[in-house]
Amino acid sequence: MGNQSSYERRIVIDSRVHFGKPCVAGTRILVEDVLELIQEGISFDEIAEKYYPDLGTEDIKACARYATELVRSEEIHVVNSR
Repeated sequence: MGNQSSYERRIVIDSRVHFGKPCVAGTRILVEDVLELIQEGISFDEIAEKYYPDLGTEDIKACARYATELVRSEEIHVVNSR
């Protein structure tokens, strides 16, 4: 997937930064913090302008792609309760 390599360069996991939680490369900005802003309906442009001026729109998109890939690769185990 072409977008995957893009987000992989922009999202890093380093045990020395935020206990290994995913961050935007070159920053200490957590992916989860960016995702919370997206969830609140805040536009990518507004996130970059008002909340995280060190981020570009592509960084914010990379956070969303990262989360999408996590969900896509998640294994679901259904327990039948009958």
